[in-house]
Amino acid sequence: MLLAFAVLAALGIVIVSRIEHMSGNEGLPLSDATVIREQAAEKHLDPALIAGVIYAETKFDPRPSSAGALGLMQILPSTAQYIAHLSGGTAFTTGDLATPKINVAYGSWYLRYLLDRYEGNEMLAVAAYNGGLANVDSWVAKAREAGKTLSVSEIPFPETQAYVQKVMRAQAEYRAVYPRQLGL
Repeated sequence: MLLAFAVLAALGIVIVSRIEHMSGNEGLPLSDATVIREQAAEKHLDPALIAGVIYAETKFDPRPSSAGALGLMQILPSTAQYIAHLSGGTAFTTGDLATPKINVAYGSWYLRYLLDRYEGNEMLAVAAYNGGLANVDSWVAKAREAGKTLSVSEIPFPETQAYVQKVMRAQAEYRAVYPRQLGL
């Protein structure tokens, strides 16, 4: 009887592993879903967008970047200080960025700020998250002068163009693969 239970348990593990592999979960990590859901609700954001940014930044492995950005959402300490100042935070320290709850709160606040600045345009907000406000403002102004709106293919920084595509693709995948976990 015990042997039969052990065989069934092992078979169950193999089946779950196969299902995860087939559904794409293997290459699409998710952690801190509760924090993502909370911040999305508080800041009126799509939780899949937050997850997509985290995926593009760190694939949910919060290692420091070569530029000094920290945490799941790869926030530079100087950007975090700016966010703390704008949002009324008074007790911020750089070490706080290692805490997922604080890092995702700051990154989500910044995403909301960018979405408001770009009138809800997720592509522009994501481009600014990666390429900087001044650059995106300049690209948008040049496109307007030419009588167009900026498209992903017209972003002049290849890294930012690829980043936007990666975030948007990941956002769609997170919506499809993790709707329950993200509260969609």
